Amino acid sequence: MRISGVLFRVGFLVSGLLVGVVFQVEVRAEIRTGADHLLADEASSMLRGKRVGLITNPTGVTRDLDSLPLRLQQRKDLKLVALYGPEHGVRGNAQAGDKVGFQWDPVLGLPLFSLYGKTFKPTGPMLTNIAGMVRGSPGIPTNAALAERIDLMVFDIQDVGSRAYTYVGTLSKALEACAEHGIPMLVLDRPNPLGGIVMEGPVLEAPEWVSLVGIQPIPMRHGMTVGELARLFNARFLAKPAALTVTPVSGWSRSLEFAQTGLPWVMPSPNMPTLDTARVYPGQVLLEGTNLSEGRGTTRPFELFGAPWIRGRELTDALNALRLPGVVFREAWFTPSFSKHRGELCGGAQIHVTDAARFRSVTTTLRLLETVRGLYPGQLTFQGPTFDRLMGTAQVRPLLESGTDLAPAMARIESDLKAFEALRAPYLLYP
Repeated sequence: MRISGVLFRVGFLVSGLLVGVVFQVEVRAEIRTGADHLLADEASSMLRGKRVGLITNPTGVTRDLDSLPLRLQQRKDLKLVALYGPEHGVRGNAQAGDKVGFQWDPVLGLPLFSLYGKTFKPTGPMLTNIAGMVRGSPGIPTNAALAERIDLMVFDIQDVGSRAYTYVGTLSKALEACAEHGIPMLVLDRPNPLGGIVMEGPVLEAPEWVSLVGIQPIPMRHGMTVGELARLFNARFLAKPAALTVTPVSGWSRSLEFAQTGLPWVMPSPNMPTLDTARVYPGQVLLEGTNLSEGRGTTRPFELFGAPWIRGRELTDALNALRLPGVVFREAWFTPSFSKHRGELCGGAQIHVTDAARFRSVTTTLRLLETVRGLYPGQLTFQGPTFDRLMGTAQVRPLLESGTDLAPAMARIESDLKAFEALRAPYLLYP
């Protein structure tokens, strides 16, 4: 966050004339996450004497890359009793969609529960599995698997700013479970890596398209932190609110992207390797609902996209001719090592974001799909339920399939975004 611009005026002689030069130095506050504050004892009084459960993954670190689970376990004024992981697990090693069963951490000596899909009940009297499943939605836990006598549940996971990232669903379900079982929940906030101003994409139509990639009626790019989302969910969307506390980030403002925070980027999941991936993800995740490769099985997932029947140069020329703001497309060829088109040479492109402030991922992907359909008639297909579930509405796909102008649908989306902006306003924490 910019605190001030400090001006220095320097005068010196040039050919007998006094010349003044003004230097402006930008001063920025150090950004500290909720985890940093917790470990600095600024917000930890509520942990003293408590048995604590921690929902986390490899992103649960301080700005100096200290492990939050390890630091909490070393404290004498609390007892860390269990760790709980979202999709990909506490260790972050499982691929998308893989179910992670109960594990035991040999270093920490703690049980590791999965909140993604079914959790297996361990042996022994201390822990009890109470995970259930949402009817008709396999893989979505209705409740966290909570340890007996947990006094406080702590949530510390880096989100990527998109509704279609399952960690948002894990947050909502954890709040729901804590409310049901009378366990207070502490959310350690982290910056939204896409900033906190821009919103994109449809507001999810509930309850028709509710799933773990669309848990609550928020836009695809929501422009909120996990702490703000927790406040919104708890106050407006949950039937029974939890006893919620949020430890905010200090030094962060909504205009800052992650690259401006000075915080380390730790991969939130195996296919989210860089900030560049997160920037394109809100739109490019929609390709999962098509027969295009979204780049899974490459080192640049979601930035690379294509198919065996695409001619890369032809496609990039057409896309660059659209002059979409903040983005350039480069011809690319790749062979996925897993997922769609595994082992097949795919022609396509890589998205290069040139101006993050102007780039709009959802709009870019929709124009991309329009272009592919026009260039390769009959080749592009949609997996209807998957695409609609990711989109959060069934109103867009039929237009893409038929080649109908998207402008009226986009106008409705913009109207819904303005309504959501008003809805979220009371729950925002940062200027």
